[in-house]
Amino acid sequence: MKKTKRILAVVGVVFLLSLYGLTLFAALTSSPHSTALFQASLYSTAVIPIMLYAYILVYRLLKKESQDKLHKD
Repeated sequence: MKKTKRILAVVGVVFLLSLYGLTLFAALTSSPHSTALFQASLYSTAVIPIMLYAYILVYRLLKKESQDKLHKD
């Protein structure tokens, strides 16, 4: 389990770094789609970590509640 968490954390870091690189690339290029690409990458850079954090919180709450129900029975 610990190894899986570490691998997922590394994948998440690589994903966020690639989003930052994409944002920088979109900001420096002058293609017609660069504005939309820049806005999408900025949005993703902010929203994806927030959503992951929310999912983790909900998972921990649901896991805790299910364990509490098992111990009560």
